[in-house]
Amino acid sequence: MQLAIAYIALGLFSGAVSGLIGIGGGVVIVPCLVFLFGLSQQQAQGTTLALLVPPIGILAAWTYYKQGFVDVKIAGLICVGFVLGGLIGSKFAVGLSEHVLRKVFGGALLLISLKMILGK
Repeated sequence: MQLAIAYIALGLFSGAVSGLIGIGGGVVIVPCLVFLFGLSQQQAQGTTLALLVPPIGILAAWTYYKQGFVDVKIAGLICVGFVLGGLIGSKFAVGLSEHVLRKVFGGALLLISLKMILGK
């Protein structure tokens, strides 16, 4: 029961961060599943992708949509690419060692962080 509450709390936190700054919940959820809950990198990434299947962000997206901040055409096109890219990326990721996959994930977060902090 305590673990279920912890997972729900993680979902609430990552959903709030996602709605606040528009990042994918995986940026919060994957590291938490690895470092706080002891999942492997592959388990954390697979679990995070599985939770995206239902319309997790529907209420946050609706809030942005009502304010005119959602381009449905762009979102739909990206979604098509995301489905195909997710398949390709996951097939590649499951073949990597956990050590290498952690480095790839961390490197991606670092590059994104540096671009956001230092870029225009």
